Amino acid sequence: MEKVADVCIVGAGPGGALLGYLLAAQGVSVILLERHGHIDKEFRGEHLNTQGEQILKQYGLYEKVREAGLLLMERVEYFQHGQIIKTIQPAPGEQHTGIHVPQKHLLQVLLDQSLPYSNYELMMNTTVIDLIRDPQYGSVNGVKVRHEGQELTIRSQIVVGTDGRYSSVRKLAGIHADIVKHGFDLLWARIPAPAQWPATVRMALAQDAQLSVFSQEGGYLQIGWNIPQDTYPQLRKTPFESFVRSLTEAFPELTPIVDQHIRSWEDFVLLKVQSCVCDTWVQDGLVIMGDAAHTFSPTGAIGVNSAMKDAHVLAPILIDALSTHQFSASRLKEFEHARRPETAAELDSQLVKEAAFRAQFASFQHEGI
Repeated sequence: MEKVADVCIVGAGPGGALLGYLLAAQGVSVILLERHGHIDKEFRGEHLNTQGEQILKQYGLYEKVREAGLLLMERVEYFQHGQIIKTIQPAPGEQHTGIHVPQKHLLQVLLDQSLPYSNYELMMNTTVIDLIRDPQYGSVNGVKVRHEGQELTIRSQIVVGTDGRYSSVRKLAGIHADIVKHGFDLLWARIPAPAQWPATVRMALAQDAQLSVFSQEGGYLQIGWNIPQDTYPQLRKTPFESFVRSLTEAFPELTPIVDQHIRSWEDFVLLKVQSCVCDTWVQDGLVIMGDAAHTFSPTGAIGVNSAMKDAHVLAPILIDALSTHQFSASRLKEFEHARRPETAAELDSQLVKEAAFRAQFASFQHEGI
């Protein structure tokens, strides 16, 4: 069986889903592939910054996402020994310091806006198993997939890989990625928020590492706890109770909820933290974007916003390429030239922030607060 589209997008995260919508709305035929069978995936990037917010507003999507459910962060707070030592308020003219949007809410809006277009198709439970290349010129002109147990061929003028940090499209294309380690991995957990807990991001030092507690839409808190890189197997051999005690010492009011909901190592999810810098983002007939092209660490919640910016920049380039039947790497390189400097600067900014985190507490530790 064979399907045909102008553009085949691999990966229905926020970047891929937004790109699919933007292309379909302009009359481009799109097939969007997603290997999962549902969009309700936990512990993904779920915080919008001003850039992500403005992109959604530009396309008339923000209000729809707001109706689905989001939470405006009132401030960022740094805690030491259970007390606030520093507060970051919204910038002048801003209403928040960030927005929590459950990824399922954002994706559902993007997919719901796309599905009415007759030139748009979403295929869930679909895994890419190979790229199709022109036998004479070597350009990419489709993918082979496994969809609900059957192998299918999808022919397209352009393939876009937006399938995450371990991108299959990137690997199949043979695009090299230099891995950047950040010196830490991350433990995620989610617990119910206490009554009257404000909409904040709260930061502390625990086990001499960054501990973050993010308010979430729906009455939850997401805990992100840095641990030294590659130490989780050893950490699991240490007493669990003494480790978690650092969390409740940092935020004492969470003690009864933590005692109820975080009772073993199994209540954490491990994220191996790494970034990547790729040699190129394009080949003839192929583009990679989002985490597939420039993975970030969780610091600053850049990833989802950067992926949507990629979609915003790439959509008109693809529309023009299709109108002129120019799908060469040199034509598609316009996207990489437009976005690579900004993503490189964002990665550098992450590394600086990560190195400087402990300094936020240095003067207070010296003063014995």
